[in-house]
Amino acid sequence: MTLVVGVTGGIGSGKTAVTHCFEQRGITVVDADLVSRIVVEPGRPALNAIAEHFGTDIIQTDGTLDRAALRARVFADDTERHWLERLTHPLIGQEILDQISASLSAYTILSSPLLLDTTQKALVDCVVVVDVPEKLQLQRTVQRDKNDEAQVKRIMAAQMGRQDRLALADIVIENTGSLEALDNKVETLHNAFLLRADSVS
Repeated sequence: MTLVVGVTGGIGSGKTAVTHCFEQRGITVVDADLVSRIVVEPGRPALNAIAEHFGTDIIQTDGTLDRAALRARVFADDTERHWLERLTHPLIGQEILDQISASLSAYTILSSPLLLDTTQKALVDCVVVVDVPEKLQLQRTVQRDKNDEAQVKRIMAAQMGRQDRLALADIVIENTGSLEALDNKVETLHNAFLLRADSVS
């Protein structure tokens, strides 16, 4: 059985930068954000259900989901967000399992913003939390996504709180420094995970 390491963190914390460092070392990364896009691709049943529920204006002219419009709708209304989660979470869970099973690297990373909020945490042997102060989270996300501050705050409020996330971490990567400093931290963890993977295989 392969070692599965969960990587999580709030929006704007730098999960993608961390998982990229692992990928550069030949490690398979199963990204729940990418999986969530796969399950709503054209031709998939989930996309039809979303269009029926929210209206066809949520579908773009090329037949794909208008994710920005959907995000704005669900983060403005908890009832709609819970409806969407009930639809997509089981589908996302199955796709994640399939991708982990197909992984051939020494260990596997499961990157997910909802790792600790959902049953996904049962899939991992170790939880790594990428952490930055909330002010920096907000600043980075507004710059990166060109979202307004109020929407980013709503997304942050819908996610698990920073202190709760840190309390559930096995390992914390503090990500307020340079990319080089981050890569050095990942290198140390990578070597530790290789040793641990050897001991469980």
